[in-house]
Amino acid sequence: MTNIHAIILAAGKGTRMNSAKPKVLQTLANNTLLGHVLKQAKLISQHIHVVYGFGGDQVKQSINDNTIHWVEQVKQLGTGHAVQQATPHIEDDSMSLILYGDVPLIQHTTLEQLINAGTTSGVALLSVNLKNPTGYGRIIRQNNAIQAIVEQKDASDKQLKICEVNTGIMAVQTKLLKQYLSGLDANNAQGELYLTDIIKSAVDDGKAIASVITTDEFEVAGVNDKTQLAELERIYQHQQAVKYMQQGLSLKDPSRFDCRGALTFGQDCEIDFNTLIEGVVTLGNNTTIAPNCCIKNAKIGDNVTILANSVIEDAVIGTGASIGPFARIRPQANIGKHAKIGNFVEVKKSTIGTGSKVSHLSYVGDSIVGKEVNIGAGVITCNYDGINKHQTIIGDGAFIGSDSQLVAPVTIGKNATIGAGSTITSNAPEGQLTLSRSKQRPFPNWKRPVKQ
Repeated sequence: MTNIHAIILAAGKGTRMNSAKPKVLQTLANNTLLGHVLKQAKLISQHIHVVYGFGGDQVKQSINDNTIHWVEQVKQLGTGHAVQQATPHIEDDSMSLILYGDVPLIQHTTLEQLINAGTTSGVALLSVNLKNPTGYGRIIRQNNAIQAIVEQKDASDKQLKICEVNTGIMAVQTKLLKQYLSGLDANNAQGELYLTDIIKSAVDDGKAIASVITTDEFEVAGVNDKTQLAELERIYQHQQAVKYMQQGLSLKDPSRFDCRGALTFGQDCEIDFNTLIEGVVTLGNNTTIAPNCCIKNAKIGDNVTILANSVIEDAVIGTGASIGPFARIRPQANIGKHAKIGNFVEVKKSTIGTGSKVSHLSYVGDSIVGKEVNIGAGVITCNYDGINKHQTIIGDGAFIGSDSQLVAPVTIGKNATIGAGSTITSNAPEGQLTLSRSKQRPFPNWKRPVKQ
C-alpha cells in the first residue's frame, strides 16, 4: 500500500522537563525531538499529520513546515483520543502509521518493515524486549500470537513479569483504525482512551496482529526528562561516530565527537577529540582537525590542517590552508589555497588570497587580501567607524608590518610595505614603503630587504 499517512502524537507538555518549551521542542543534536521524527516519517510518507496540544503555536512556529497537516487536541484524553483527532482527515483506503514526537531515534527502515507487515495483516505492532519493563504496557501473547496490550497500572502481578513491551508505534489500515477507535472507552486506571485497546478489538474481530520486534531499545525510547534526553544524545552521537568511521573517517576518540548536523568527507581525514560539527560541513581529502575545534557550515578543501581550539563558521577554506591554533574564522570568510591563518587571528567577511599569511594576533574584517601577502602580528583592519562598515583592499605581495592599523576605506598597493606600528588612513602606493610613526609619508627609493 503506497498511500501512507503518518500520525505523530505531539500534544504532551512534558512537565518533568521543567521547561517553558513543549517536550517535543527539546533538542537532540541541534534538532527538535519532533524534527527527528518528522525526518524519518518524510522518508516514507508524503502525508504527515501532527497532533499538537500544549504550546501548540510554539510548536508550529518552531517547525515552520507548511507541508504538515496540524491537528489540535484541545483536551488531552489519552492516546486513543489523540489519534481520533487526526483520522477524520485521512481517507479509508490508506495505511495509518502512528508515531510519537518524543521518540527521536526511530529509523525509517524499521517503519518500512512495520508498514509491510501491516499491509498484509491490517494491523502491525512494533515491540521491544526490555530487561526492566517497568512503566510500559506489556504484550500479551497466546501461542505466540498477540492477544492484547495491558498498561502497567492495569497489569496483574503475572503480567508485570512480561518483558516484551509496547512501543506505541503501529501501522493500521485506516478503515480498521477508525472502526476500532470508535469502540474505545475510558474504563481503566487512568480514565483515558487507550490507543492500545484497539489491539484487543482487532483480535476480537478475528485479525492476526503482525509483530515487528526491534532489537534496539534506544530506537524506540521516549524522552521524559533531561536525563533521558542526555542519554539519547550520547547514543545518537555514538551512532553517528560509528557510521562515519565505517565510511572511512578516522576519529581519535569516538566518545568525544559530536555531529549536530551533516558531515561529508573525502579519504584519509582525521578528527581529534572534542570536535563539534554543526550545520553542513564538507571536508576534502587528507584534512586533519586537531582537538577542541568547532566547525559550522563550512566547506574545507583537500590537505587542510586545522589546529587546536579553532572556530570556523559559514566559511570556505581552500586546499592546503592552515588554520590556527586558536583561530576564529567568521561568516563569509574565504581562505585561499595554501594560506595560513595563525594563532589568535580573527577573519570576518574577508577573502584571503593564495599563499597569504596572517600569522599572529590580528583582525582582518571586510577585506580583500591578495596573493602572497604577509600580515604581521597585531595588525587590525579598522572596518567600523561607529556607524558603517568599510572595506580594506590589500594588493598582491604586500607586507604589512606588525602592530599596524589600516583605517578603512583604504587600499594598499601591490608589493607595498607598511612599516611596523603605522596607522594608515589613506591609500598606500604600490611597491613603496609607507609608514606613519610621526607623519605618514611614502619612501619612493626604499628597497625591500632581500633574503641572503
